[in-house]
Amino acid sequence: MDTLYTVLKVIGSLGFFIFGMKIMSEGVQKAAGEQLRSILAAATSNRFTGVLTGFLTTSIIQSSSATTVMVVSFVNAKLLTLRQAIGVIMGANIGTTMTAFLIMFFSFGKFSISDYSLPIMAFGVPMLFLSNQRIRSIGEFLIGFAILFLGLDALKESMSFIQKNPELLWDYVEPLSQYGFGSVLFFVFLGALLTIVVQSSSAAMAITITLCGSNGLPLEYGAAIVLGENIGTTVTANLAALIGNVHAKRAARAHLFFNIIGVIWMMFVFYWFLDMAKYIVNNTFFDNFFAEGTDAQIETSKIQWSLAVFHLCFNIVNTFILIWFVNKLETTVIKMVKVKSGSDEEYHLEFIGGGMMSTAELSIMQAQKELERFGDIVFRMNGFLKKMLSATEKKQKKKLSKKLEKYEDITDRIELEIIEYLGRVAQLPMGRDASRKMGAVLAVASDLESIGDIYFQLSKVLEKKENEKVWFSPDQRAKLIELIDKVNEAFTVMNKNISSMFKGKYDVKAADDLELEINEARNIIRAWHFESLNKEEYNSNSTVVFSNLYSGLEKVGDHIHNITESLAEANTNKKVQITS
Repeated sequence: MDTLYTVLKVIGSLGFFIFGMKIMSEGVQKAAGEQLRSILAAATSNRFTGVLTGFLTTSIIQSSSATTVMVVSFVNAKLLTLRQAIGVIMGANIGTTMTAFLIMFFSFGKFSISDYSLPIMAFGVPMLFLSNQRIRSIGEFLIGFAILFLGLDALKESMSFIQKNPELLWDYVEPLSQYGFGSVLFFVFLGALLTIVVQSSSAAMAITITLCGSNGLPLEYGAAIVLGENIGTTVTANLAALIGNVHAKRAARAHLFFNIIGVIWMMFVFYWFLDMAKYIVNNTFFDNFFAEGTDAQIETSKIQWSLAVFHLCFNIVNTFILIWFVNKLETTVIKMVKVKSGSDEEYHLEFIGGGMMSTAELSIMQAQKELERFGDIVFRMNGFLKKMLSATEKKQKKKLSKKLEKYEDITDRIELEIIEYLGRVAQLPMGRDASRKMGAVLAVASDLESIGDIYFQLSKVLEKKENEKVWFSPDQRAKLIELIDKVNEAFTVMNKNISSMFKGKYDVKAADDLELEINEARNIIRAWHFESLNKEEYNSNSTVVFSNLYSGLEKVGDHIHNITESLAEANTNKKVQITS
């Protein structure tokens, strides 16, 4: 009964720690909001700024898993290239070592932050009830920070039986220590398994630090477990990439290879590295941080600090070595994770397929990237209609009609997926700016789907014209093509404005001007159409078909203009004056 109670206490304490880490990490991400996106945007410069970005992001949010999952999502949404992502992931590996130092300094050293956890929580709880979203997020961070160290303190207390009865742990470790270097490899595997089970390298590191000491787990096996944790932590990002696109899978695979390669070369210099870590701890300023107490307690503190230093040195050296081979790593994962052939791969939803991001702002950004692709799809439909109008062969017309039908089905599916996705995003806390942007995404998706419907209807009009053997005069065809080209220009401005959604710079004047030009072109065609009818200058059987086509194209222009209007309104929070 006592054993079961102790096991449950350890599991509960670990859960307390992980919950605190989760709340703290999410609080920082929500508070940072768009700033996180700006920080990650710095990775576009070169591989070195990418490493720095990954280090800073992980140090701030205290979760390498959160950083790498975020990077995978950004690659999935094409906000980062694979090469940039690899640099950020390298930096994240260094950033995660800060967790060990945080734990050592605030919980295992002379100063214990857990004594102040409840007062910190006293500051954080009232913030949750304020209207300002950023202040609420900071409150979440403070509460998570306090819970994390309360959980760590509970974990230390629940595992104190190991320090009191060291032979208990040694009974398990001793049989595994009989195989020399093979024992080290076993503990590497154990570390990977531990991280996969708890789904947090920080929690696994806290357990390892707690187990290590003069009366606990020897340093060499603790270091081996830490190396295994570096491999185990890649599993989270690889799981997140399973529902992402090929680029996301490549980024996750690069993370796995980077850490595996590091562990492999470390095996050749393992004991030398351990000696170096111990030398740094015993002969530098670290003696100021050793816990006070008996010789055994001081020795335990030395071993634990040596483990933290070993972790830091390994990740710094590994990054310094492999940063020169980013191109090779990129080439390798591209060869291993190939793009599938076929139209299904070309047209599946890419950007919101990787799940929601940690904040509403970042999630809406993913939906906006889907809108860019959505806009390109309906833009192509305009080109298909033009070809169908100009085609002379029946087979080619039929092929283009089926293409327009297929694309219309795609537009329906994309709009539905965006609506369902944003329905989930709406459950996340969001400020007014994010709320307006979400409304704009929904409005734009609706207009784009309507455009798809119009092109499908116009393709059916042309099909009917073909079946009933109705012909157009050269002038009729020329005027329709002229209107299609004008709509094409409007699409170009529209897609440019969609891609500028998070920059807030829209070419409203160009959209207004093109809307006026499309309306004017429609009016000219209509006047010419009625005049020609009176003069009986062309086949009267084409009257309805011709009228449906130029009217439908003018409606497309209206929807295109509505899209810029929705985007501009979301950015200014004011009704935009639209010229009609």
